[in-house]
Amino acid sequence: MSRLITWLGDDFTGSAAVLEVLSFAGIDAVLFSGVPSEAMRNRFSNAQAIGIATTARAQTPEWMRGHLPALVQFLDQLKAPILHYKICSTFDSAPHVGNMGVAIETVLSVRASDAVPIVTAAPQMRRYQVFGNLFAGTLDGTYRLDRHPIMSRHPVTPMTEADLMAHLALQTKLQTDLIDLEDLKSDPNKKISKLIMSGKKLISIDSFDELSEKKAGQLIWEHRNRLRVVAGSQGIEYALVRHWIDIGIIAPAPRPMSAEPVSQIAAVSGSVSEITAEQIQWSGQNGFALIPFDAASAIASPEACERAIHTATEAALLAAQTGASPLVFSACGPDDPAVTKLRQKVSQTGLTLETANHQIGLALGQILDRVLTKTRLRRAVISGGDTSGHGMTVLGLEALRALAPTIPGAALCTAYGDSPHDGLQIALKGGQMGSRDFFDWIRAGGGPR
Repeated sequence: MSRLITWLGDDFTGSAAVLEVLSFAGIDAVLFSGVPSEAMRNRFSNAQAIGIATTARAQTPEWMRGHLPALVQFLDQLKAPILHYKICSTFDSAPHVGNMGVAIETVLSVRASDAVPIVTAAPQMRRYQVFGNLFAGTLDGTYRLDRHPIMSRHPVTPMTEADLMAHLALQTKLQTDLIDLEDLKSDPNKKISKLIMSGKKLISIDSFDELSEKKAGQLIWEHRNRLRVVAGSQGIEYALVRHWIDIGIIAPAPRPMSAEPVSQIAAVSGSVSEITAEQIQWSGQNGFALIPFDAASAIASPEACERAIHTATEAALLAAQTGASPLVFSACGPDDPAVTKLRQKVSQTGLTLETANHQIGLALGQILDRVLTKTRLRRAVISGGDTSGHGMTVLGLEALRALAPTIPGAALCTAYGDSPHDGLQIALKGGQMGSRDFFDWIRAGGGPR
């Protein structure tokens, strides 16, 4: 058995998206929530691709420098030719939180690489990079990132720049450059060698369609002995899989299937995106019980937090008893008064928004833990990238394997851990992802459409 790739994700939903791409391409892949225990290593010893999910996207540069090296060391010892630092396909980052520049610098301090190719676009997810600028699709159309109705007003990392290397230049002093669509059509090997020789360390690569994606994968794989670290979204894996099929490393995989439908699931959401709001509203009209969680009270004091958790949990349990699927949410979109209330409470308490989000994520995880334990439901959804990481921790889940696809980046998975939730079927969904009926799709077992 030879390993093809390892990856370190900056959040749980994005890390699971890489798992999905590899798994549904027929590659034996597993995602861990930290350096795995010996029992977990033995359980998945034959995996060809191994990842570790973190909450780095919601963390400070100091946190990254303190926490990431040990994870990189573990992955480096697995001796895969490529180590991928996984970032969000909408480039969520800022100098003070989720700093990609510091993260890449930290990875390079452990694992040497002549340069770091960066592939952010993933055309399958309607993420397109053209001449260095990123575009992202929504339910209503495709927008340049700095004009995107969601990402331009993201509550933590609003994107004011679509030129990704200009955005990244605010986070690192490493020299950056670009391999654009014209370079990919001409001689990208010559271009990347020239950039490396001139001292460029971060090299962004355009990707717009199947051809450019395949060219990016070929470029990365053919230079894997010198480009041992890569960064980007699951676009990295989409690109590599296309090339691996072309050269016969893997065969085209059969079409993935759905899991069995269930009558009820449990779900929690810490996302404030408009897309998630539409999903919550649709679910409320289709067999889900919508249960608001008082996030502002949850950060007021430990006692207030426990009361808010208890109130939401009891409402969810009551809903489950009536045959509904409980969906607990902290806000229904960016204009929900709960968002203003939370910001006011953050200001009053002196907490940072990142700390508040951390506490809310843990609280939602505790609600899901209690609901699953008392109802014995065996399928769940966590909506929100940061919320997913905190929820996995509370549930005591250490590993994921992909089970059934939905929209790209939000597969139904089987989770494993030394906890009562071992074997739980769970989907981790980023806030700005998914169809209106996503929660019901998971209830139905996922599967291609």
